[in-house]
Amino acid sequence: MEEDQNKDGQINIELDQEIAEGTYSNLAIINHSMSEFIVDFINIMPGVPKAKVKSRIILTPQHAKRLTQALADNVRKFEQAHGEIKDYEQPPIPMNFGPTGQA
Repeated sequence: MEEDQNKDGQINIELDQEIAEGTYSNLAIINHSMSEFIVDFINIMPGVPKAKVKSRIILTPQHAKRLTQALADNVRKFEQAHGEIKDYEQPPIPMNFGPTGQA
């Protein structure tokens, strides 16, 4: 069995070419239950009444909190280097997809 962790405690992470290309998203919808956070990434096109979830990430509450902290830290560093990110008001998007129950 191959070791994923070397002697220094570093993890060897592999990034496949398809994943490295990324998926564009201009909307994220977040839901949660007692045991997990679910983040759906969507690409909505103007004038198109239907959009598909492009990617879904499921996190433990602890990892969701760490992600929140990491994003906040990176936004702060970005704004220090490039200036404040402007948040333009967007019209509300009607959310009518998927089941309405809880996990």
